[in-house]
Amino acid sequence: MQFADEMPGIPLQDLWDDIPPAAGNESLGYPTQKPVALLERIIESSSNHDDLVLDPFCGCGTAIAAAEKLGRRWLGIDITHLAITLIVSRMRSMFPGVEVHLHGEPADIAGARALAEEDRYDFQYWALTLVGARPVDDAKGKPKKGADKGVDGAISFLGDNPKSPHRCIVQVKSGHVSSATIRDLKGTVEREKSELGLLITLESPTSQMTVEALEAGFYHSEWMNQDYPRMQIITIGELLKGQQPKIPPRYNPYQLSEFQKKPGQQPSLFQQEG
Repeated sequence: MQFADEMPGIPLQDLWDDIPPAAGNESLGYPTQKPVALLERIIESSSNHDDLVLDPFCGCGTAIAAAEKLGRRWLGIDITHLAITLIVSRMRSMFPGVEVHLHGEPADIAGARALAEEDRYDFQYWALTLVGARPVDDAKGKPKKGADKGVDGAISFLGDNPKSPHRCIVQVKSGHVSSATIRDLKGTVEREKSELGLLITLESPTSQMTVEALEAGFYHSEWMNQDYPRMQIITIGELLKGQQPKIPPRYNPYQLSEFQKKPGQQPSLFQQEG
């Protein structure tokens, strides 16, 4: 038996100044984001393996990421689709194969239309989660609303150089679409110097839109030795049925940083989604 006064050192105090702020690959630009090391210390000292961790205001998901890493069960709650988008992207990138079950999300076209009518930004953020895209950031690194210059989100994928990812620009449309929508997306992709463009639409594309997209040609991935349509259109209905756009293996910046590693695991630069 050991007593506290017989052990070397001093007990852990309530002032912790040895954990730096979230930075680098860990930072998601969320205004109140905490470093994962802080949440790991709190969870590890106050719970046991396989305990349930509840975060009722989970923001960008730092607590549930720390819980997953430490072998705890977890439940996160947030009312904004922006937060949900960041959490889903973060968890699937940090822990490939992890099961993330969403509740309260649209499950059919009627639900998607209702969300679009209620708040088009929430619809946009929700649609981005369906393809694993990240919302675009403003100059301060925060997901932005308002004028987006044709860019709602982006998917980073592996290019010829593993340290220099390529981008697929994502646009989300909940209203009327036409061949002009595809032409605008082409211009945005060229302006942003991106390789691929993806349009997510609530309405079915016209035949002219399909032709316009095909005329954009293909992007050849040296890494995969495969061609991918440079302009792609996918509907919310198709996504709800499990279809996905054709994009090279995803670049995974989260797993480049040490803070995500589990014992015995090595970080992966990318993950292939179905």
